Amino acid sequence: MVRSAVVPALENVTLWHERDISHSSTERYIAPDATGTLDFALNRMAGVIEQLLVYPERMKANLDSLGGLVFSQRILLALTQKGMSREASYAAVQRNAMEAWRGNASLLALCRSDKEIAEFLADDELGALFDMRYHTKHVDTIFRRVFG
Repeated sequence: MVRSAVVPALENVTLWHERDISHSSTERYIAPDATGTLDFALNRMAGVIEQLLVYPERMKANLDSLGGLVFSQRILLALTQKGMSREASYAAVQRNAMEAWRGNASLLALCRSDKEIAEFLADDELGALFDMRYHTKHVDTIFRRVFG
């Protein structure tokens, strides 16, 4: 609802200084509808956030149960940055990710034993790609910006 108001609002920008009253009809509808809907959505989300329960240990267990699959994109990007073609990188990561998905081993263990990946990534480089701190490194900055 709110998003649908953007296009007519932008189309009215060019008419702000010289127009007849017919163009304001759009604003008479979208202003109260969009702001009322946005107010409702923000209040609902505030309630969700205020009552949200976070279980860090459960979150970690859920991530760990995926066998490292959440790091597959980092592997793919690292391989392409090291000179492997995008197509070959995708195939190598997908091949190992599917084995990890089937529960045969962790993605890290599979990638470490993959000769094609080893041509481009050293063992320590590969291990560094599986560091969750990469994804959470800006959390404190974000919280400071949002909550002061």
